Amino acid sequence: MLSLLQGIQTGLLLCIMLGPIFFALIQAGVERGMRAGLMVGLGIWISDLIFIFSVFFGASYLVAVTEWTGFKATFGAIGGIILLGFGIGMMVTKSPPLPTIEEGRPAIGAKTYLGLWIKGFLINTINPFTFFFWLSVMSLIMLGEDYSTNSATLFFIGVMATIILTDTLKVALAKFIRRYMTDRHIHLLRIISGAALVVFGVVLMVKVFLL
Repeated sequence: MLSLLQGIQTGLLLCIMLGPIFFALIQAGVERGMRAGLMVGLGIWISDLIFIFSVFFGASYLVAVTEWTGFKATFGAIGGIILLGFGIGMMVTKSPPLPTIEEGRPAIGAKTYLGLWIKGFLINTINPFTFFFWLSVMSLIMLGEDYSTNSATLFFIGVMATIILTDTLKVALAKFIRRYMTDRHIHLLRIISGAALVVFGVVLMVKVFLL
């Protein structure tokens, strides 16, 4: 039970960080509603699960990969470019207009949902912070705390349950504030979210190349 509580604490620590994931969830939830926001969240959660299984079953191989001289620069450059692409794309494209009462909620096609899932998956996956976070957590839990397999499983269940719950609450909050927003407000939010992704992309590339 202690390992489960520690997992919840770790998940809470992760969820309060303001990063590209936060802005992607809020922007999708405000512009397109609960389902769209959760689809972005699903991409994020699948990405996290892949990281967890990777470090759980292949930590030694992942450590070897990180020791490659060009890993940090290559991973950071790719991640920075993708964040820049998403950010600039959000800033230069128009947000979907709010429907009137007569129009009702506009239907979202399968391609849009797939695009939202890919967006969440990529933003989380190409972020070096995510990679090193899960690797460091695994090193701490499996080596530092000497967890058994069952305890480690409970820990990661606690982390993922907390992440899914808090991300869902973020999307629900976005849907709630949507009703008080005009088209102009939503467009401004898109600009802010896009600019935030651009900043995160630039900072990421500066860190890997200059620091």
